[in-house]
Amino acid sequence: MTADTAPGRPGTLTPEQEEKLRRLWQLIFQVCAVGQEQDGAVADSSSAAEKAQDEEAKKSKKSRMSFFSRKGKKDEGESSSAAPPNASVVLNLKDGEADKYGQTKHFYETLASQSPESIRDTIWSMVKHDHPDALVLRFLRARKWDAERALIMLVSTMNWRAQEMKVDEDIMRNGEAAALAAEKSSDPAAKRLAHDFMTQIRKGISYVHGHDKQGRPLCFVNVRLHKQGEQAEEALERYTVYLIETCRMVLQPPVDTATIVFDMTNFSMANMDYTPVKFMIKCFEANYPECLGTVLVHKAPWIFQGIWKVIRGWLDPVVANKVHFTNNAKEMEEFIPIKHIPKDLEGEEDWTYQYVEPVEGENARLSDTETRDRLLAAREGLYKEYEKATLEWIQHGGEADKAAEIKERRNAIAARLREDYWNVDPYLRARSYYDRIGVLLPGGKLDWYPEAKPEVANGTAAAAAAAPAAAPPALAPVAETSADDVD
Repeated sequence: MTADTAPGRPGTLTPEQEEKLRRLWQLIFQVCAVGQEQDGAVADSSSAAEKAQDEEAKKSKKSRMSFFSRKGKKDEGESSSAAPPNASVVLNLKDGEADKYGQTKHFYETLASQSPESIRDTIWSMVKHDHPDALVLRFLRARKWDAERALIMLVSTMNWRAQEMKVDEDIMRNGEAAALAAEKSSDPAAKRLAHDFMTQIRKGISYVHGHDKQGRPLCFVNVRLHKQGEQAEEALERYTVYLIETCRMVLQPPVDTATIVFDMTNFSMANMDYTPVKFMIKCFEANYPECLGTVLVHKAPWIFQGIWKVIRGWLDPVVANKVHFTNNAKEMEEFIPIKHIPKDLEGEEDWTYQYVEPVEGENARLSDTETRDRLLAAREGLYKEYEKATLEWIQHGGEADKAAEIKERRNAIAARLREDYWNVDPYLRARSYYDRIGVLLPGGKLDWYPEAKPEVANGTAAAAAAAPAAAPPALAPVAETSADDVD
């Protein structure tokens, strides 16, 4: 398995890229009001080139945009005294630049409706076990090292996670166990949503197992098991986010992307559903940038050719170029070791997905708010340490020796943040199937191919791993689609 650190990541940045990273952290701190007590240290630490660029931008009102309004469109006499403190930051954006998902609008709305402290808290909650630089660099790479555009994307994503999808507060905190309980709800809508969510998991329509030649987690999607209209759109979106977030849990540096395998065996038009495809594309392009390593479309029939032309038109060219078509195990072996290709795909991996239901008490620590708050308070101290070191790193960017010493200190704090996350994880995230079967272990350790079931799997009893999946509550019948089921 090869797992070298890719370019544009912590440890492989060019001097120019490192300067862009400083600039983005500077903007983040201004949005979050971090370091303002240091007499404007963040703002004053801009490089001479950045200051010259800002001065040039001031000469052209058409191309200048503040956080809350396009200055070039304001009347000369219009007062700006009511603007929030962070409105003084200026983004050098040109009118008419492409904004596929309207993130600039979401950016302004977020800054207008949320306090700097709230934005800061949500950004830190996104970090989880990542190196903070690694997370921020995803947005920089996605926006071709344009710090202003990267900031817009990051803040928009933060708002999407916290306000629209409620990723941490709802989806990951409630998880599978809450959905299992909701299947018995007296509320028909809640019951249906929970049933549809759990159906995706129980049937194994998509699951994560093993890794490719680059060490990237493999997400297999059995397209033939999905049939348009069987599950509610909200449930499909919820499950998509849940699966992506779960896949994040199994990323281990230097690996920071995943591979998706769409198994098109026995595909028919009855399996084609454009709505969840569009949502998935938006997730990866707008809210999970630089998380997709490779996409393999396996055994696509001839009828998929026209469908692919439509889908390709929706994709960013960078994403589209990551898609590869394979027809047999030999072609797939270019990306995945034959021993990790499942037998049903003509490989050697003798493993079959079998869902294990949640076990009573596996999420007991979610109710221990006292311990959670104590751990989060300690973690807040690490956030502040990292922010302080980053402020110094920004200020001393032109001093090579000093900057190198500070960078080492920042990396050490980032390592502590990663280790610390797994202490608080059981108090924030409901246990998943992967915790239950012993793939995701305490401390964030992974065992994709365990020889024996562990005694304890991340707080879940071993008995759970041995228990068969319970039959889902009766609702609408779910049938596998055959090649004859053509609309």
